[in-house]
Amino acid sequence: MRSEDVPLAALLPLVVLGVAFVAYCLYDISRGQVRYLPKWVWVVLCLFSVPVGGIVYLLVGREHR
Repeated sequence: MRSEDVPLAALLPLVVLGVAFVAYCLYDISRGQVRYLPKWVWVVLCLFSVPVGGIVYLLVGREHR
C-alpha cells in the first residue's frame, strides 16, 4: 500500500489526538511543579518527540499531587 492510497481523512483523527495530547502536556507543565528537569526542557521534549516525550513527562516528570 502506497502513502498516496491513504486518504487524508483517515489520518486526521490521529493528528487531532496528537495535538490534543501535546496541548494537555503543555498545559500541565505550565500550571504545576515538575521533577528532574526544568520546565523548558520538558516543553521541548513534549514538542519534538510526540508522543514519547509526553508519556515520559506524565510518568516521570510530573509532580504527583
